[in-house]
Amino acid sequence: MSIHLVGGGWPIEDDAAVYRPFFEEVAAQAEAAGKLEGAHVALVLVRDGDAPEKYAELVTAFEQVAKFVPVPVLAPENAPIQPAAFAEVDGIVVWGGLTPAYRTSLEPSFGEIRRLVASGIPYLGFSAGAAIAAEHAVVGGWKIDTVEIGTEEASEDLEQLTVAEGIGLIDLAVDVHAAQWGSVSRLIAATEAGVVDGGVAIDEHTALVVGEGPLRVLGRGSVWKVTPDSGSVRVSTAGAA
Repeated sequence: MSIHLVGGGWPIEDDAAVYRPFFEEVAAQAEAAGKLEGAHVALVLVRDGDAPEKYAELVTAFEQVAKFVPVPVLAPENAPIQPAAFAEVDGIVVWGGLTPAYRTSLEPSFGEIRRLVASGIPYLGFSAGAAIAAEHAVVGGWKIDTVEIGTEEASEDLEQLTVAEGIGLIDLAVDVHAAQWGSVSRLIAATEAGVVDGGVAIDEHTALVVGEGPLRVLGRGSVWKVTPDSGSVRVSTAGAA
């Protein structure tokens, strides 16, 4: 089973190619577990005020892609989500919003999510959910000291570049909304400063799939790979094959 990291992009119009492989894996997981009623998928939304409305929109959108049993995991920003919320699920979707709030809310469940994914449960992170999947998560910021490294609009309400413990599903740092928000520059700066050891920035409407075999890129955009290179930084891109 795989880890699916989506760089954002709403609404999910013409994005079946981005999401269908995740739901195919989820269906296989449920079938292997003998669940005749279908796959149970946890949908995690950490938002203030509009979580029920966004949850309903998300269920409607995903039902155009696959049949599944949604399991709501809704919390206000920074409210803790306990491991029991993920009992008996066949897949986990962590959606988008304020990245630092998602990280704080899900921190009590980091170990349980790692355990479930290691046991074969597919994970899909969208925007914030992709960023915090990393071992060292880029959660926001638009400056290093006084030097601007990105736009304030993409800062996630943080001024200074902030890297914190993530779920730990992958060892690469992840930034999102790459081309749309210009966040590639933040990942470049973080790598150059040695705060992270490289990583990937993912465009909207695009997924990076990490599993057995080579990495896969799905969707209409690019994945930007940033690696340290003899005191400098190397940037390359990959699109859907």
